[in-house]
Amino acid sequence: MAPLDASRLTQPPEAVAEAAEQTFGDRLGVAGRYAELLGTDGVVRGLIGPREADRIWDRHLLNCVVLAELITPNSNVIDVGSGAGLPGIVLAIARPDLVVTLIEPLARRTAFLDEVVRDLDLADRVEVLRGRAEEALGGRVDPADVVTARAVAPIDRLAGWCLPLLRVGGRLLALKGATATEEAATHRATIQRFGGGTPQVRRCGVGLLDQPATVIEVVRERVVEGRKSTGRRGR
Repeated sequence: MAPLDASRLTQPPEAVAEAAEQTFGDRLGVAGRYAELLGTDGVVRGLIGPREADRIWDRHLLNCVVLAELITPNSNVIDVGSGAGLPGIVLAIARPDLVVTLIEPLARRTAFLDEVVRDLDLADRVEVLRGRAEEALGGRVDPADVVTARAVAPIDRLAGWCLPLLRVGGRLLALKGATATEEAATHRATIQRFGGGTPQVRRCGVGLLDQPATVIEVVRERVVEGRKSTGRRGR
């Protein structure tokens, strides 16, 4: 299946236009350019499924941008397993106050992310690192205020990978689906062993989206021996 015509991607569908305007504000045009890149190059390069191209705005951009409700101003954000840039690129577009690091292990994805960062003029505050989250500790990143993840792994594995990337008091925000409450309860003890607090399930975009985003939030409460978070961004 061929990618959609670019002109159909740059503007949000009528059904979600109001939500897009409210969440992106004067950055809506930049979001539209990113939607175009996802639905054209992203599809051709296998980063977005061809059937997803018709749902880029509601299923991807808006599902991600409402996560900004949980992020305080001027935060340093690390997006783990960034893939095509969801949610990291979306947050960087909507929130010019954020400094964002995109961590992604696959070369074809980091190549796309580098191109998107240049195209959208985000290079002054968005960095792309090729690697796995557990490899990003050795001097490559500073402890973050927020770590995000979307469709990467169960919350117990995410806690093991992501909590060491946070400063104490920083928060892991994992975009999840309908089973988030069960997942959080099942893995509560494991999360606490990794130094996290009791996981909380949040809903973002309530009253704005037909299907609000579901997020598991975990605060890093303490440093666990052997899992210290140190390093420099190198910016």
